[in-house]
Amino acid sequence: SSQNNFPSAGDPEAVLSDTIGSMTSQDEASPLMNKPSSIRRNSYNRSSPMKPLMITDDDDSPMEALKEMFLESKINLLFAVLPFAWWSHHAHWPDSTVFALNFLAMVPLASMLGVFTEELAMHTNDVIGGLINATFGNAVEMVVAIQALLADDFRVVQASLIGSIFSNLLLVLGMCFLCGGIKHSEQEFIAQGAVASIALLGFFGLMLLMPEFFTDGQEDGGDGKDVEMTISRIGALLLILMYGQLLFFQLNTHVHLFEGDDDVAAIIPFSWALTGLVVITGVVTLFSEYLVGSIDGFCEEFHLGRSFVGVILIPVVGNAVEHISAVTVAMKNKMDLALGIALGSSVQIGLFVLPMVVLVGELTGKNMSMQFPRFEVYLYLLSVIIVSLCLTNQRSNWLEGSLLVFTYVIIAVGIYFEEEDIDHDQ
Repeated sequence: SSQNNFPSAGDPEAVLSDTIGSMTSQDEASPLMNKPSSIRRNSYNRSSPMKPLMITDDDDSPMEALKEMFLESKINLLFAVLPFAWWSHHAHWPDSTVFALNFLAMVPLASMLGVFTEELAMHTNDVIGGLINATFGNAVEMVVAIQALLADDFRVVQASLIGSIFSNLLLVLGMCFLCGGIKHSEQEFIAQGAVASIALLGFFGLMLLMPEFFTDGQEDGGDGKDVEMTISRIGALLLILMYGQLLFFQLNTHVHLFEGDDDVAAIIPFSWALTGLVVITGVVTLFSEYLVGSIDGFCEEFHLGRSFVGVILIPVVGNAVEHISAVTVAMKNKMDLALGIALGSSVQIGLFVLPMVVLVGELTGKNMSMQFPRFEVYLYLLSVIIVSLCLTNQRSNWLEGSLLVFTYVIIAVGIYFEEEDIDHDQ
């Protein structure tokens, strides 16, 4: 059809030509808050960026699009695990089995949650769409963290969120630089958005230091704990306000920096998108409860620390699809979009997800603090510094990518050998 950008399925050569042409003509937004939803939907399939999404013009096209959304990505084959994951919990299977099955079940759920979030946002204006993406962009991480919070497992809350930032900031970005650099030797990107993201991540690091600095030596007293919680809650409010300003910056005052393809349109009706988002969110909540409840048994059976599970393993659930999307667009030499996925997700977790969990803790009577183990805060700040140095010349190459990946690996090795009592003493 001449009314949309989906190529006709009649001529394979025309399909290939139109698809490549639409991909290369896309405007790449500056990387502040771009998520995988920033991948243009009318040029190739969101859930499987390597294949064009063929939509016909008949009355059944929304149903065909819905089928494509579920069936196109091979990751969604893991939906077959869902009944086994549910049964493993209710049949009281070993915790290691429950953890493994629910871990696998969460991966396709996270993928489809992102797809329905994008679809719903496309039925609204820029402001409402931005708020929807802000709320549900890292919904899996938030749901898992809240489930752990309600179970009084504050260490898993902190570890899973800081681990998700480590994963995006070092592993995802490093793989983008590495894979893209191997194919293209050297790649360029716009510095403005990347620098702003790093500055916001630095601000988040400052907030993590505040409870440590101003409650040092008072931890054993009631007043010290009160000061820690007060600083944490004020810091959470400031982070959310900063995030709100970021959205205003993107959607209002500097919208020209983040303009994308104006021709993109939703491919399923609003009611379908809303229903899908609600249903998938409910299922994620259910299976995340099973996942969190099995962590202790899984750690005991495999002799792993809860910090290692939280920092290294759990982030895979919410970030697997983002990893694939970011590396795919990096290899297509779209580094601004790749940076947007990696840095944008890190910013969203630091400035929105973690502060929201702290405030939810206050509402539910849980003393969720922003005082992390000090070595994790130091590792985080060093990671931000290393990434900022790699971004200074507005170019990337495979060596810088390898450096970031190796940084992530050495952090993972250190956390693997972390003693559990450090979690409480630091």
